[in-house]
Amino acid sequence: MNINKLFFKRLFVLLSLFVILLVLIIIFHRSSSFGKREALFAVDPVTEITMIELREGERELILAKDNEGWKVNGNGEARKNAVLFFLDILTGMQIKSPVSDDLFAKEIKDNNIEAVRVRIVSGRKTVKSYLVYRTKSNRYGNIMKMRDRAKPFIVSLPGNEEDIGSFFTADILFWTPYIIFNIHPKEMTSVLLESNADTAASFKIRGSSEGKYILSDTKKELMGWDTSRVQRYLSYFIHVPFERPVTCITASEKDNIVSHDPLYIISVEKNDGNKKTLILWERTEEGQKDNDRLWARIEGNDELLIVKYFDIDPLLKRRSYFFTGQQGDE
Repeated sequence: MNINKLFFKRLFVLLSLFVILLVLIIIFHRSSSFGKREALFAVDPVTEITMIELREGERELILAKDNEGWKVNGNGEARKNAVLFFLDILTGMQIKSPVSDDLFAKEIKDNNIEAVRVRIVSGRKTVKSYLVYRTKSNRYGNIMKMRDRAKPFIVSLPGNEEDIGSFFTADILFWTPYIIFNIHPKEMTSVLLESNADTAASFKIRGSSEGKYILSDTKKELMGWDTSRVQRYLSYFIHVPFERPVTCITASEKDNIVSHDPLYIISVEKNDGNKKTLILWERTEEGQKDNDRLWARIEGNDELLIVKYFDIDPLLKRRSYFFTGQQGDE
């Protein structure tokens, strides 16, 4: 009988210890659930990402990997450095902090910020999908959700304090090489420079049927200009970069910029009939004129760019550039 009592006492102690251990496991699991959520957005680093789909309103952009590398929407070459850093973000990002419902309503809903829908594919399998709200409300430029009704979080890339939200964009200009013009003179039919900063400096260069050039102002053909200077000027269009697209700008801020008269408009028409027009505005920061950069936009694309004077200045010639004297300014 004593043996049975001892057995049951030991059994009771073991069961008690088991229950205590089980309770501790549950408590630990609950306390660490936030840490586990950190892996929800990130793709396992051992997983090979082969496609990234970004949907932003009516715009859809696909980054896909083939034997030649990463492509944008199936044809254009993607910026290699941008894609490599984006892959680091997708595999390494973690939750920085949760976002309250009130804060989400204030920063996202009240500002009508639309989500960028992200889908990440490996082979034929979707490995992650979530929503990214780009915002200036935090230094990381984002608030993310796994689903529409899921809890929102600010997400960052550990060891990096950059705005990672700017990479979640369906703007094709962000993902293709930062080039405005890449046109050889032989491809050109005409070049028009309209200068509102100095209307007397505007000019147009046209190719003739005899393979020669014609230089004119806004009214008439000009004479006495230097052919070599025209050829040199046209060669400047072979490589004209921009610094970066403008991200996290509100519609009202954008409207305010483009409502002003542009400083310059540069239009290039190609032999195949395609035309590209670059519009340039004066840029200010905190009320001060930026002497190094301009706002820019390519006609047909609503996105704004930042262009350095250093890169665009070779195209901003006055008519006098093409003459040995000053008669081109008349």
